[in-house]
Amino acid sequence: MPKRQSGNKKSKQSNFAKLSIFQPNKYKFKKTCPLSVKGAPQVDYKNIKLLRKYVSENGKILPSRITNVSQKKQRELSLSIKRARNLALI
Repeated sequence: MPKRQSGNKKSKQSNFAKLSIFQPNKYKFKKTCPLSVKGAPQVDYKNIKLLRKYVSENGKILPSRITNVSQKKQRELSLSIKRARNLALI
């Protein structure tokens, strides 16, 4: 009969603990909203050049997690995109 190891779990450490993916992130990068900084363009339904940056090729509004737009500006942006669509500007 083979011998069993008794209570020696410290030698067999999980591979998950060794991987860097599962370690806490030391560096947090704060992303700023491109529409809230000083000198940013005004969000308006007539500003088609700006609105096209936040619309996909299929015509869908891009989410704020991709574009890094703040929640307040995302609401303004979606409203102005919908207005521009309604007026057939986009």
